[in-house]
Formats: sequence, C-alpha cells, structure tokens
Amino acid sequence: MKKTIVVGVLGMAVLASCVSKKKYVALESDLSNTKSVLMKTQVEKEDLESKMAKIEARVTEYNQKINSLQEINDTQLNTIGDVAVMSNLTKEKMRATLAKVDPSLLAQATTMEDSINLAISHNLKKSISDEDDDVVVDINKTVVMINISDKLLFNSGSYRVSNKAHAILGKLAEVINSEPSMEVMVEGHTDSKTISTALFQDNWDLSVKRATSIVRLLQEKYKVDPANLIAAGRSSYLPLVDNDTKENRAKNRRTRIVIIPNLDKFFALLDSENQ
Repeated sequence: MKKTIVVGVLGMAVLASCVSKKKYVALESDLSNTKSVLMKTQVEKEDLESKMAKIEARVTEYNQKINSLQEINDTQLNTIGDVAVMSNLTKEKMRATLAKVDPSLLAQATTMEDSINLAISHNLKKSISDEDDDVVVDINKTVVMINISDKLLFNSGSYRVSNKAHAILGKLAEVINSEPSMEVMVEGHTDSKTISTALFQDNWDLSVKRATSIVRLLQEKYKVDPANLIAAGRSSYLPLVDNDTKENRAKNRRTRIVIIPNLDKFFALLDSENQ
C-alpha cells in the first residue's frame, strides 16, 4: 500500500513538473513573439517617422516655393516695349510719383515710355535741386541726362567748381553711388563765343577742364568710383538752342551728366529720399 502511495506521489510530482515546463516554454514563446512584434512595431514607427519627416520637408519646400512665386510676381520684370524693364512694385511707385506731377505735363505722356521719363524726371529733379530753370532732366530710353547750368557750378570764365555747387553735386553723388554698376559721363559744354586765354587755349580746352573738375570732385569729395566716371568736353558743338541771344548762350553753357540707372534701384532710392 505504501509503495502504491509513493508511486502515486512521484507520478503527480513528475506530472506537475511537466505541466510547469510546458507553461514556461509557452510563456517564453509568447515573450519572444511579443519582442518580435515590438521590434517590428518599432521599425514601422521609425519608418513612419522618416516618411513624415520627408513629407514635412516637402510641405516646407512647397510653402517656400509658393512664397517665392509670390515675391517673383511682385518683382517680376516686365518689358516696356524696347525701352526698359521694371517690376510690378516699381510700377506702383511710378504711379504714385505720377500722381504728384503737374497735370498739364502728365497729359502730354501718351506712352509708357513717356510716363517713365516723366516720373524719373520729377523724382530726380526734386531730389537734386530746387532750381527749376537751371536744372533740366531729359530721359532717352532710360538714359538719364541732367543738364546743369554753369552758373550753378562755376564762376564766370573759370573751371574751378564754386562752393554753391557742392549741394547739388552731393545729392547727385548719392544717386550715382546707389548703383555701383552705373556708368556716368560728365560732359562740359560751352556757348559759341570763342575763348583764348592764358588758362584756356580754346572752347574745347574750357569744356574738358570743367568736366574734369566735376569728375575729380565726385571722386575725391563724394567717393564716386572713378572707374565708373568719364570726363568729356563737347566744346560748343552740341548746343541746346541757337547761340543768337545772351539768354540762349547762357543755356548752352552747361554741364551734362549722363547716367544709365537700374530702374528698380533708382526708383527705390528716389522714393525713399522723397518720403
């Protein structure tokens, strides 16, 4: 009997031991599966995060392109015939300028080129001088030509720049220095009366020396890059009017400054100065 009991107890112990081992193996398998699923989930999560980062980067790139397109639209250059190019923002500034122009002058502007010329003339003249009769601004296909009477720049019969010329030349230098690529030609012009003195051999000599005096002052006092400056003498051979009266001869005695501006930068500068 005792033997039977012992055998039975041992059998139960062995059975219990077998059941525990099966549970352990099952649990271990579950743990391994769980780890595998967790690892797979982690990989999928990292993959999704990578994809999300790429999507966010593309969204950011698209937003930047949209903003860039808007900026390009605002500053898009438009051809004005064969005359010039200007941006939409510059056009808005030009319209604002034209609103300040004398209506009688505005009525004479029949083309876009006329409007550009009128707007630049108005701003430039207002920027550099209040002397209406002694400063004349002409524009020909965006080439700006500023004629300044000699009485604003020189003493009679002299090539030395007068002190009263410094104000207008200083303002002019600001415009020139606003665009480093701008080329500037300074031309001296005389009337038809022949001159021959100890200082000047003839009208050619006088016109060249006056142009050189202006160029030298722009370089030395107002720091205009000399590589962008040209001094030229035209003597009496390019008059504005006939040299048949004292008044007309006075108009022909002048210095002409020729500049080729970048319209956008030119308008931006003049617009800020006239605020």
